[in-house]
Amino acid sequence: MHLNVCLCYILQGPLVGVNPVQIRRMVCFRDSSLVFLAITLFYVSDPCDDFRCKRGKMCKLDQDNKPSCVCQESTECPPSLNEFDHVCGTDNKTYSTSCELFATKCNLEGTKKGHRLHLDYTGPCKLIPPCVDTELVQFPLRMRDWLKNVLLQLYEHDSMSAGYLTSKQRFRVKKIFESERRLHAGNHSDELLAHDFEKNYNMYIYPVHWQFAQLDQHPSDRVLSHSELAPLRVPLVPMEHCTSRFFQECDADKDKHVSLTEWTSCFGIKSNDIDVNLLF
Repeated sequence: MHLNVCLCYILQGPLVGVNPVQIRRMVCFRDSSLVFLAITLFYVSDPCDDFRCKRGKMCKLDQDNKPSCVCQESTECPPSLNEFDHVCGTDNKTYSTSCELFATKCNLEGTKKGHRLHLDYTGPCKLIPPCVDTELVQFPLRMRDWLKNVLLQLYEHDSMSAGYLTSKQRFRVKKIFESERRLHAGNHSDELLAHDFEKNYNMYIYPVHWQFAQLDQHPSDRVLSHSELAPLRVPLVPMEHCTSRFFQECDADKDKHVSLTEWTSCFGIKSNDIDVNLLF
């Protein structure tokens, strides 16, 4: 079998269907009465590899081999492994996975139902009691204390294995960590938390700024969108039933975004203590 016959056999025989751009080298050679075929395949990069699509969409190539984002079908989502994969949508419906929810939302794009559908919280839907005014006032007391303790834990971990905090963050948290007046983590009453905030107000300024900066990523524009708030809000809703109302009311001008001024105000930080330099 000569080389040209070999090539003909490859293109018309058992390798029909192989993408021609994948074939870089084909060698035919004779050993006694047997003909061996050696093929080296070179897999070119998929145009979809570096083409980003928002959640609920997936990249597909069109007829011209150009990538574009199309809505994912919920049936294409990986199945849930257990109940921990379940999520509750704002339509009060339990979805097997977040993939199924966002695929559903994408396929409802352009409709009122699709516009209103968001990820509400992790886990199956359950009865979330309404948040009354007195509870809403108490919520930021616990949130501020929690943010402060998250930073202190990161500082302690960073002392053993660097990389959790930047040098600037370490410098700022160190002041809180070394303060003899700080309230240590614990199941404190709202009265004690309120007293500590009044007494040690300065300890809470940086943790509130830090959390805003952690969320303000896509893009970093000093306002928080619904999707940027989700990583903080979604896990908290089942544990803190005032979470959704708190963040809704933080958006004082109702423009669907929470600005740094609105965020700090919600946590009781005075306007003259807002410092954009604390975001970096």
